[in-house]
Amino acid sequence: MAYLRVSTTRQGRSGLGLEAQREAVKQFVASRAGKIIAPEFVEVESGKRNDRPELDKALKRCRITGATLVVAKLDRLSRNAAFLMTLRDSGSAFVAADLPDANTMTIGVMASVAQYEREAISARTKAALSAAKARGKVLGNPGNGVANIADYSAKGVKAARGKALARAEDKREVLEVLVQEKLTLSAMADRLNDSSVTTSRGKLWTPMAVKRTLALLGMD
Repeated sequence: MAYLRVSTTRQGRSGLGLEAQREAVKQFVASRAGKIIAPEFVEVESGKRNDRPELDKALKRCRITGATLVVAKLDRLSRNAAFLMTLRDSGSAFVAADLPDANTMTIGVMASVAQYEREAISARTKAALSAAKARGKVLGNPGNGVANIADYSAKGVKAARGKALARAEDKREVLEVLVQEKLTLSAMADRLNDSSVTTSRGKLWTPMAVKRTLALLGMD
């Protein structure tokens, strides 16, 4: 039985992140000669929250049917080690495609390490934000961090790109931290959203917005 989770409503509507998770689960189950049992449970909620109705439904269905809950990555279940330990002891079997050999002992250790790494990344992100703000940078200017150049005439393309680059520069230090951590575009978007860093329009980040901003800054 599959459980998929994305952090933002926009990602949920567009399918960003969901298809990759779905494919990872599909390949994992196929490699074990298994079968995915309907229904598929999809949650649009931050990994920081432990009150997730769809996850509760999925775990209940697994207990009733004896099925195993499958997720693409361990952090799709939770980013909290204590919560994962509670799940481990709940009586519902679950497995992560990225950690297929984790057992009841090692999953607790892995969860604790993962939580430590996330907290360290979050701390570095906040430090970069504070440093940028201290130098007077505005992290939420009106307008898009990556301008839609097609909206401008050919005469104004150069000026528009210059403005877009200037707005993107406000995010450079924060993005550099995430790039150094070798995070995926989806993980970067999640990290920025979890850290309350918005795009220049004050919107939530998507993997595509991160990709375009990195390209504009020459960091792709």
